[in-house]
Amino acid sequence: MAVTRLLAGIAAGAAGTTALNAVTFADMVVRARPSSTTPEDTVHVAEDATGVSLAADGPDSAAAGNRRSGLGALMGIAAGLATGAVYGLARPGLGGLPAVARGALVGVAANVATTGPMAATGVTDVREWTPDSWVSDLLPHLAYGLVTVAVADALGR
Repeated sequence: MAVTRLLAGIAAGAAGTTALNAVTFADMVVRARPSSTTPEDTVHVAEDATGVSLAADGPDSAAAGNRRSGLGALMGIAAGLATGAVYGLARPGLGGLPAVARGALVGVAANVATTGPMAATGVTDVREWTPDSWVSDLLPHLAYGLVTVAVADALGR
């Protein structure tokens, strides 16, 4: 039964990650804003800390930058799948909460899972975020949480 809940959570996390990306990209279209560089900046910090080189032609090369971009996106997907997996396992204990409350909790958990490492490594300082930055970050994570919960609940029936 735990394996079924885990797999349902991973599938729900994948759906939630798709919703997060859709809301993020729609926001970029509507407001003509650029994508965030914080995921790839986090990869760069990890590179520096570990001494790993992503490209033979150096850390400032196009190849290294492209790999950072890809790794940053993959880390976001991994965080979405992992958060969904945790929700899938925890779901029976949260059943008494309304779905919207569970969705908000899961969205906040996903936000912490992605923003936490960025803040811990000094890539970003959430205390300096503008209200606009918070909205750009929280709305996609709320969409993630609501979709993840809806899909996990549907699969758990």
